[in-house]
Amino acid sequence: MQILIISDIHSNLTALDAVLADAGNVDAVWCLGDLVGYGPDPNECVQRIQELPNLVCLIGNHDAAAAGLIDITSFNNEARTAILWTQSILSPTNIEYLHGLSAHTVIDSVSLAHGSPRQPFWEYLLDSHTATQNFDHFETPFCFVGHSHLPVIFQMRDGNSYANLSIPEVHSCIDMTPRAILNPGS
Repeated sequence: MQILIISDIHSNLTALDAVLADAGNVDAVWCLGDLVGYGPDPNECVQRIQELPNLVCLIGNHDAAAAGLIDITSFNNEARTAILWTQSILSPTNIEYLHGLSAHTVIDSVSLAHGSPRQPFWEYLLDSHTATQNFDHFETPFCFVGHSHLPVIFQMRDGNSYANLSIPEVHSCIDMTPRAILNPGS
């Protein structure tokens, strides 16, 4: 089964279409949130995502803010400006769609979260220390996260008390045993 895992589209329809074209035919799509924010095409991105096969889509912090679900005061000035603009043009149908999304879920042996298993909206997984603390917050062998826009893998090997960080190379094979937190990047 081929699964396309994407995250942090941020209203960039051109980039989304390029990724979808490059991926070709896939059996399922897992989107880790932040469909909207920053870019010029929030409605088009939300609509395009909904057309994808066997879609599992999470809500990210920018989605939640644009849909009026969370306060925007904790966002930086640029993000707040983008959120306010997005709120002004996002269709009621797309707002309703965002309202129906979850910040985390489990599919078979895989956990999905936007930010981290511990704090799905806000926490960035950028270092081994923070990642190590997050392994206690999901029970599946693997967890995919987005939010940071950086492709990275944290692995907890048997006997280790600290997660190893690695940055995957394009088209490389990844040994995901026994437990891993993976970010596909943006």
